[in-house]
Amino acid sequence: MLGTSILLALREIRRHILRSILTTLGIIIGVAAVVTMVTLGNGVTASVQEEISSLGASNFIVFPVRTTRGTVRPFDEADVRAVAQQIAGVEIAAGQVSANATAFYNGQDWDTRVQGIGNAFLEAQAIAVEEGRRFTREEEEAGKNVCLLGIKVREAIFPPGTSPVGARMRLGNVSCQVIGLVEERGQGGGGADDDDAVYLPLKNVQRRFRGNDNLDYFVIKYDPAYAPGVIQDSLVDLLRERRLLQDAEPNDFNVIDTAQVNQALGAATGALTAMVAVIASISLLVGGIGIMNIMLVSVTERTREIGIRLAIGALAREVRLQFLTEAVVLCALGGLAGVALGFAASVGLAAVIDVPFLFDPVINIVSFVFAACMGIVFGYYPARRASQLDPIDALRHE
Repeated sequence: MLGTSILLALREIRRHILRSILTTLGIIIGVAAVVTMVTLGNGVTASVQEEISSLGASNFIVFPVRTTRGTVRPFDEADVRAVAQQIAGVEIAAGQVSANATAFYNGQDWDTRVQGIGNAFLEAQAIAVEEGRRFTREEEEAGKNVCLLGIKVREAIFPPGTSPVGARMRLGNVSCQVIGLVEERGQGGGGADDDDAVYLPLKNVQRRFRGNDNLDYFVIKYDPAYAPGVIQDSLVDLLRERRLLQDAEPNDFNVIDTAQVNQALGAATGALTAMVAVIASISLLVGGIGIMNIMLVSVTERTREIGIRLAIGALAREVRLQFLTEAVVLCALGGLAGVALGFAASVGLAAVIDVPFLFDPVINIVSFVFAACMGIVFGYYPARRASQLDPIDALRHE
């Protein structure tokens, strides 16, 4: 009986193909919107978490802030060494300093950012060298004129298809030899683009570009086996002691836990995605009302047909099943089309806004099943109305 009802439903849909398409338009748009929003939301969440992870999975970033007196007290290498030696659970502590400079090579120039770092900083922030090598101990301690290039600087001043490793370039008035290329990273600490940077030994940048021993900030990589909260409390206590802050004085520095930031951003983008998906699902309700409307019209148009079936022995439940099946098939086809449209839209928009396309089978299946269930919810009343028609009155209907 169910198979026959499905065949009859498909025949009726094919008979009024344009009306069926227009009727299911709300379902199609609703399902496509939900699938697209959730898929893009997952992609944005993954992209944000990847950016945060580029700062290190188990890291603290410590930087000075302006006090109520309007001054900023920078950190120095002594602070970094104290943190590494006196706090349990700290694996690496490494400072960073930066300056703006113009890179020159073979007649090409590019305004970029010079970062003074060491190998410990590269390790703490999981910065990989894809070609060439890192700094040697001697190069770090002496502040030699050697550098690592970000991908954007390499593309801007070096000829395509050539390796800059071994070449000598100039940063302002400082000549340096390229010893390696840093993998593509995107946005890094402080909102700066780590791909548009040249990395030199820390002491070199302090001496030649900044003229002092101050640090912009430092990174701490901690052992995940230790409680981050305990390490952070010990870190704050140690820095307050070194900076001679009284109990009533606020911290003149800030500590960011990248793991907590990652979790918070993931939760925020997830909640935003869910909210947008709920708003988009309102289209499904509008589409369901359209299904009910067209099914009521169909019952009116086929009143005489219903009367003939009831008169020759068809049961009321069989008539009800037929119209309910038509509504479900109509919604299911709309849901299937919506899933396909949502998939195509997700692929295209993910490429446009430059986020990863993460196919989520659960939301696609749930959207399709929900659309099919809309046929039951909004098709039941028209089906019940058809089954309750009086055969004699239905046969007299013109």
